[in-house]
Amino acid sequence: MGMGRDGGSPMGWWSPDPRGVLLPGMLRVTRSLRKSMRGFEYTVDAAFDDVLLACSDPQRQGRWITPAIAEAYGELHRQGWAHSVEVWRSGELVGGLYGVAIGGLFAGESMFHRARDASKAALAHLAELAFSEDDPHRLIDAQWRTDHLATLGVVAVRRGDYLRRLPAALAAQPLFGPN
Repeated sequence: MGMGRDGGSPMGWWSPDPRGVLLPGMLRVTRSLRKSMRGFEYTVDAAFDDVLLACSDPQRQGRWITPAIAEAYGELHRQGWAHSVEVWRSGELVGGLYGVAIGGLFAGESMFHRARDASKAALAHLAELAFSEDDPHRLIDAQWRTDHLATLGVVAVRRGDYLRRLPAALAAQPLFGPN
């Protein structure tokens, strides 16, 4: 843990044990979610700043994205490391997620929804993109296995298992072009 850029409060680094991950072949999309997904449109990296802003809304319970953190992720996005998946309905941003991609690893940071199933749809869309190629080493890191994420197939893995999988994921074909 290091000090924030402004010399203020420390910035945290989380390494949960167990860790929530979505692995190739594990995505589960219920019939009702599939129906919801058909009512949305999807983009990638089309509204990164808007997704980040929605995830950092001060009204959100458990808010952790400070202006300094948002600035850092914005810079990572400009450098090609941070990416977003946007979920739209009738031209309105109704959900999304963002995270960092390195090789075949996508480390999800936060997600939001303004319409039912929109955050789940964002993760399902990301998984469909990430796992469309037959690469068993790709990995979506969700940090935590919550009941919400478990419905999509996110499982808990012990830190040792996660660390054993990580080198192959990092070396896998990049999810979002060269990096």
